[in-house]
Amino acid sequence: MNYPAVAISFLIAVALTPMVRLAAIRRGWTAQPKADRWHKKPTALMGGIAIYLALAGPLWFEADFQSLWQVLSRMQAPAGPPSFSAVAWIGISLLFVLGWVDDILQIKPQTKLIGQIIVAAMVVFFGYRLHWLTSMTLDTMISLVWIIGITNAFNLLDNMDGLCAGIAAICALSLAWLFHGRMPDASHAALLLAGALLGFLVYNTNPASIFMGDCGSLPIGFSVAMLSLYYAEAGLTHRLGTIAVPVLVLMVPVLDTSLVTIIRVLSGRKASTGGCDHTSHRLVLMGLSERRAVWVLYTIGAISGLAAFFVSRSDTLTSPTVIIPVALSLLLMGIYMAQLRIYPEKEFSRLRDRSFTPVLLELTYKRQLALVVLDFMVVAFCYYLAYRLRFDQGQFPHYFDVFLSSLPAVIACKVVVFFITGLYRGIWDYISTSEVYNCIKASVLASILCICAVTFIYRFKDFSKGVFIIDWVLTTGTLLGARGSFRLFRDAVKRQTLCGERVIIYGAGRGGELLLREILNNRRLNVQPIGFIDDDPLKRGKKLQGFPVLGSFEHLESLHQKYAVNGLLISFNHKDDRVHQAAKAFCKKHQLFLKRFKIELEAVLTGSAPTCELEPDPDDHSSTGN
Repeated sequence: MNYPAVAISFLIAVALTPMVRLAAIRRGWTAQPKADRWHKKPTALMGGIAIYLALAGPLWFEADFQSLWQVLSRMQAPAGPPSFSAVAWIGISLLFVLGWVDDILQIKPQTKLIGQIIVAAMVVFFGYRLHWLTSMTLDTMISLVWIIGITNAFNLLDNMDGLCAGIAAICALSLAWLFHGRMPDASHAALLLAGALLGFLVYNTNPASIFMGDCGSLPIGFSVAMLSLYYAEAGLTHRLGTIAVPVLVLMVPVLDTSLVTIIRVLSGRKASTGGCDHTSHRLVLMGLSERRAVWVLYTIGAISGLAAFFVSRSDTLTSPTVIIPVALSLLLMGIYMAQLRIYPEKEFSRLRDRSFTPVLLELTYKRQLALVVLDFMVVAFCYYLAYRLRFDQGQFPHYFDVFLSSLPAVIACKVVVFFITGLYRGIWDYISTSEVYNCIKASVLASILCICAVTFIYRFKDFSKGVFIIDWVLTTGTLLGARGSFRLFRDAVKRQTLCGERVIIYGAGRGGELLLREILNNRRLNVQPIGFIDDDPLKRGKKLQGFPVLGSFEHLESLHQKYAVNGLLISFNHKDDRVHQAAKAFCKKHQLFLKRFKIELEAVLTGSAPTCELEPDPDDHSSTGN
């Protein structure tokens, strides 16, 4: 690692950022709070000036501009790409000017897009492409879209203190690690970028005293896009890695931009307008603090960077064991995030237009289409992993042809069985033992059908029974894990966002469990349980639905002092016993409200409707609140 490069750019950014902040405040370059923006107080802008100088200054001294001049003097595309540092420096400088003008004059989005297209076209003209496709025309177009898309992705990612700079620093360090010992000039440029961003983060972490603005986010996005493009251009890995590594390194901005764009379009909102519906905002809506939400995305970026490094050092046959789990995890995360309601209007309003068929509406709105796609990936991955686990490195290449030839039949058989057994009709937010049993049954029947199909088509020649046993174990576990994660996610959101008066539930039995479920699902109760008390000594120290049994009624005095509770909820119906009277006396003494949980069937016209509610004790005059 070129540590002096990191140190130089870091020190420049640390020294210049306070100066830029002071100048921005004096000139009125501040970001004012808006309804569609996250920050709540005026904050200095133009931090991108310090980032640009910390990056472009050192980069200038190592850029070979003569190679660019030779290309331009001949007025034709070069035989090979010229100096990476020179091309990167020009692109960074042009986008810095574009972003600076936008920060001051607020130019139109189409004007910014034209400037980005010009810079991206310059990069491609000088010979830098993704090399994802054999068609030069298509690959050139994809390269242009990649540069523009990643540049704007980081612009969109600049929505919370420290997020854009931190994610970009992680991407730069990941790319420097990938380039280390192979491409010294690109590694050096990546470290310069990381150092400048880390120096800026000193002032940009929550609570931020300065924002980077477009003059920072646009050059940053372009720099990372250029580095990822150079990795593909250098051909440092196999063909699958050439595609997967850049995507893995930039997974967080790719995920955030895709999620925001898709949901905004489907909900009838403009994708180009601002809003508080980014991945970071959704994590905060789940109950995380701003700092924790940013660190969650940092962690995802770091894990994706490690996955990219593994793929770059692995062969084509081994790489899917990392690529597919990462893709599955992020698909699930996207499904979870999309369920959180940000705006008051109904989600997917575009899909509620009559021009769409009822089948498409049903599949899309109820997320079953996403489950089918998820199962498609799960089936393919588990079958592949079963072969990897069954055969060693020397045997696997021979059996890989067997795997490829049978994969379509296995996927078709399993998806058909999953459909017939009703696996797509379940409401996985409320998964129970019956759904678990049905999932296991579907997996068993699917494996049996796969064995029958393989026997009929291929006479089971060159197939291993162990592969199908391993595949069944992997498929069953993954299906249950994916389905169960929906309920885990929903419960986690409910628990993290609980608010209201702090209460202790008296009774850690069946009634206590029902009461806790009602509290988690009914926000109108406006109570936040701290835990349970129960007179059964065997329950003390244990947990019920994740909430601790804190002690017995004798411990209520100390618990009230420790947790500053506002009330007591009774989950059992013994109204006249000694303990109930003692609870009334305690609540009256400490001015706490006392409520009892009641479930009853109430006659409504010709039917009966069950109701669950918390009612104040009618004999307790100290009962207050909701």
